[in-house]
Amino acid sequence: MSSSDETRIVGAFSPFAHTAFALLWTATLISNIGTWMHDVGAGWLMTTLDPTPAVVTLVQAATTLPVFLFALLAGTLADRFDKRRMLIIINLVMAVVVSALAILVWQERMTPILLILFTLAIGTGAAFMAPAWQAVVPGLIPRDKLKPAIALNSMGINISRAIGPAVAGVLIASVGLASPFALNAASYMVILAALILWKPSDLPSRKTHGSLLSEMRTGLRHVRHNPAMLATAVRALAFFLFASAYWSLLPLIARNANGGGSELYGILMALIGTGAVIGALLLPRLSRRFDADMTVRIGTVGTMAALLAMALSDAPFALMLAAFAGGLSWIAVLTSFNVSAQTALPNWVRARGLAVFLMVFFGSMSLGSVVWGQIATILSITAALIMASAGLLLGMVVTRKFTVGQGEGMDLDPASAWPKAPPLAEGQSSDRAAMVLVTYKIEPSDRDEFVALLQDFSKERMRDGAMRWDITQCVEEPEMWTEVFHLPSWAEHLEQHARATKSDIDLQDRIKKLDRHDGGPVVRHYLKPD
Repeated sequence: MSSSDETRIVGAFSPFAHTAFALLWTATLISNIGTWMHDVGAGWLMTTLDPTPAVVTLVQAATTLPVFLFALLAGTLADRFDKRRMLIIINLVMAVVVSALAILVWQERMTPILLILFTLAIGTGAAFMAPAWQAVVPGLIPRDKLKPAIALNSMGINISRAIGPAVAGVLIASVGLASPFALNAASYMVILAALILWKPSDLPSRKTHGSLLSEMRTGLRHVRHNPAMLATAVRALAFFLFASAYWSLLPLIARNANGGGSELYGILMALIGTGAVIGALLLPRLSRRFDADMTVRIGTVGTMAALLAMALSDAPFALMLAAFAGGLSWIAVLTSFNVSAQTALPNWVRARGLAVFLMVFFGSMSLGSVVWGQIATILSITAALIMASAGLLLGMVVTRKFTVGQGEGMDLDPASAWPKAPPLAEGQSSDRAAMVLVTYKIEPSDRDEFVALLQDFSKERMRDGAMRWDITQCVEEPEMWTEVFHLPSWAEHLEQHARATKSDIDLQDRIKKLDRHDGGPVVRHYLKPD
C-alpha cells in the first residue's frame, strides 16, 4: 500500500481520534441496532396481525410521517436550546414507550391500531431527536473532518442495519416477537449513558429569541433562498418518493417469496445493510472519480435495478442479490445528500436546515409508503415495484438541473464583518418589525453589473432573516439606488449581523467597490411604531 493510500485511510477514520465523536458514534451504533430490530419486528408483527399490503405499509408510513410533521419544530428547538439536555429527555421518554410496547407484545395484547399508534409515538420521538443529533456532529470534530464524520455516521447506521435485522429474524423465530422490542428498549439505556458521559464545550448562548413560529419561518426562508440546500431537497424528493417502494413492501416481498418467512426478511434487511457498509467503504474511491451529483445518479440507477429485480423474481437468491445492490446504491445516494445538506448550511441555522431535509426525506418516504401500498393492493406488488423504478428514472431526468453538492466549496464560517448596529432609544422594543435601507451611488456604466450582483446578494438577505427585499432607482438622480429589506423584528436584524458568512462578504465587497459614495453605501434603519 502506498503512503498516499495510508493517508486516505487515516483520513477516513480520523474522527475516531476525537473522544466525544467515538463515544457517541459507538452508542448510536448500539441504539441503531435496537432500532432496526424494532423495525423488523414491527413490520413482521403487522403481517401476522393483518397481512393486507395497504395495512402493512402503514407501519412504514407511521414511522416516517411524524418526522415530516415535527422535524422543523424540533430543529427550531435544537437551534434555541441545549441539544444534549434535549436528547437526554427525549431518549428517556422513548425508553418508556418502547418498554410498554414490548410488554404488550409479550402479553399478546397487541392490535393493528395499537401497533400503528405506538409506531407513531416512536416516530415522533425520532422526529424530535434527528435534527439535534445531526446538528451536534460538526461540534464533535474539526471542520476539515466533517465529511469523513458524516460518512462514518452513515456507515454506522448501515452496520446496525446489517446486524439488527439478522438478529431480529433469528430472535423472532427462536424466542418470540416480543424479543426485538425488549432489546430495543435496553438499547436506549446505552445512548443515555453516552449522553450523560459526554461533556460538550460551552457554546455562546444566543442573546435574543424570536417566537417559535418566527424562527421556523426563518429556517424555511433560509432553505428557500439557499441554492445549494434547495437543490439537495428537490433531488432528495425525486429519489425518496420512489425508492420508498422497496422499504415499505419488503416484508411482503419476503413473505411471498419461494420459501419466504421472517428469516428471509431479516436476511434481506441484513444484506441491504451489508451492501450499504461496503458501499460506504467504497465511497472514497467513487468520490475521487465522480462528484456528488454523478454519485447520486449512479446510486439512482442502481436502485432502479434493485427494484426491477425484486419485481421480476421471487427466488430468494435473486432477492438477496437485489437487496445487496439496493444497499450499495442507497448509501451512495443518502451519504451524498447528507454531505450536500451539511456543507450547504451555516451553524446558526444548521438544525432547522437539516430538519427541512429530514422533512423531505421522511415525508416522501411516508407518502411513498402509502402510495405503493395502495398500488400493490389494487394491482400487485410487481406492478408497484416496476412503476417505482420508472418513477426514479423520470425524477432523475426532471430534476437534472438541480445539482447536488454545490455548497462543498463555500466558506460558511461567520465573517463578523458588518459594522455594529446602532443602539435603540430607551424604551424601544427589539420585538418591533424593522426595515433597513441601503443607498448606493452607481455609475451608469456599472449599472448592469451592479444590478446582477445585488440580485444575487438578495438571496443572502433573505436566507439570513429578511422577509421581503427590493431594489429601486431614483428618478431625479438615476445614479442613486436604494436596497430595502424588511425583518420580523429588530432582534432578528441584530442576529443577522452575526449570520453573514465569508462567502457572503466576498460578494458584498464586490458590490461596495461599485459604490461611489465617500465611505461606502449609506445605511439607515427603521422601526415600526408601537
